Amino acid sequence: MENLYKAPESELALEADKLQNNSGMGEDVYPEGVKGWSWGAFLLNWIWAIFNKTWIGLLVLVPYVGFIMMFVLGFKGRQWAWKNKQWESVEQFNRVQRKWAIWGVALLLIPAILGILAAIILPAYQEYTIRAGGM
Repeated sequence: MENLYKAPESELALEADKLQNNSGMGEDVYPEGVKGWSWGAFLLNWIWAIFNKTWIGLLVLVPYVGFIMMFVLGFKGRQWAWKNKQWESVEQFNRVQRKWAIWGVALLLIPAILGILAAIILPAYQEYTIRAGGM
């Protein structure tokens, strides 16, 4: 006879028991939310590779191969990071990879914005000094 006082188990709880955290075990089985493009691996490639224990990513330091490897890391980086390093959960993995992406984009955009500002300000300043000296 069924226990009337026990709450029925949900299908989600049963699925969670089946899915184990296999990160860092070298298996090619990835949970939902791991696959996808990695801006952190693409933009901060060799630094990202060291911190995520993805040693193949150090191939970006090899001339000519590095350019191709950047794109390979972008496509496969998240899967390799899950496979090579132990993570607490998919949520923690996604939080860390999101931070890598934010830092990568920030380190790309800040020098670009400063370069644009310098390209606008320096000629204007030079023209100002020429006009001020000519009086």
